[in-house]
Amino acid sequence: MTSPGGSPATTPIGSRAEAEGYVAMVCFKHGPPRLFGVELEWTVHHADDPHRPLDAGRLSKALGLHAPATLVRGSPQLPLSRGALVTVEPGGQVEISVPAAESIPRLIDDTAADAAELTALLLDADLIPGAHGLDPFRAPRRILTVPRYAAMEHAFQRLGPHGPRMMCSTAGLQICLDAGEQDETALRWRALHDLGPALVGLFANSRRRAGSDTGWASARTEATFGTCAPFTEPPPLDGDPAAAWARMAMEAPVLCLRRGDTWDAPTGLTFGAWADGLADGQVPDRPTYDDLDYHLSTLFPPVRPRGYLEVRYLDAQPGDGWIAPTLLLTALMSAPMDQVLAAAEPAAGRWFPAAREGLEDKLVLQAARDVVDLGTEVLDRTGADPELIAAVATRLQRIVDDTHGRRAS
Repeated sequence: MTSPGGSPATTPIGSRAEAEGYVAMVCFKHGPPRLFGVELEWTVHHADDPHRPLDAGRLSKALGLHAPATLVRGSPQLPLSRGALVTVEPGGQVEISVPAAESIPRLIDDTAADAAELTALLLDADLIPGAHGLDPFRAPRRILTVPRYAAMEHAFQRLGPHGPRMMCSTAGLQICLDAGEQDETALRWRALHDLGPALVGLFANSRRRAGSDTGWASARTEATFGTCAPFTEPPPLDGDPAAAWARMAMEAPVLCLRRGDTWDAPTGLTFGAWADGLADGQVPDRPTYDDLDYHLSTLFPPVRPRGYLEVRYLDAQPGDGWIAPTLLLTALMSAPMDQVLAAAEPAAGRWFPAAREGLEDKLVLQAARDVVDLGTEVLDRTGADPELIAAVATRLQRIVDDTHGRRAS
């Protein structure tokens, strides 16, 4: 990778303004929406007792040559049969991400095949994937010992209990979409955020944490937003999203300083201050573009721009339950944006009510019904099999109807 001027990635960044320009350029890339991606993540449990702590040795044995180097040093990290790489999160959560596809049917087929292969690998070691967006059985416990996660844990622990929970106990479904042409990116960015509360409510399943009822429909969302507020919360949506994201990235704290064996960063150091040479002697050198790319990988907002738009606000779903939100969101993003924004509008910005109450919040339920109505009308745009479309539409309608029925009774 090289900097905007073509110099090596190890070249020092001259200023915050230079860093902001780079972030805006690489994080929002424009063109016709063409590619789709999905990343599936699960907590991992012993099949005979999901309360038992997971250890790195058992997990590395299960993954074998597919294990990442963060779990097994020197591992070749071979992809699964359809091309997905297996990664492991700090608490032992496993994640797969198949190569981006130009069609939703191909994406679903490849992801389902690799998810089944991973499940079989785990079962051979008497392990099973979890069924929720948050570990309902165990307290957070980090099993990866790499410097990145040690530094992040140290930084998050200073901010409260949610950071370790987010790192070690949560599992999410991530859906990746192109940002679109330059003149439509801002609307697509807003739509993905406005849809967030309704979709969080529709697919919330992480009420329990470490054996207790949290009182939140999606305690995963609670943990994520509480990890490093406001940088893990939804951003302001006014103006140019690329410029706003670049400013936010500069104001976010540096979590990992990759210097020496210990990567702990000075408390309160922002990337913008580091780039402007204002580290007050805490860091002996300026950041490089490689440092900036790494910093961007430590930011965890609900939607993260990475050249494409990575939707991160959905709880992991049990079994093949990831297919319904994937079809719904990709279908919605193919519809006219004014219709999408109108459907999402009743709950737009109601992230915390959606996370706490789910569809029991009146406005979140209203938006969810409108979003499902619009989405099911355009599910055929995904190109998925008609039987699958019908099954997904039935499931989505049942979720909102069941909630409405409970409220009416």
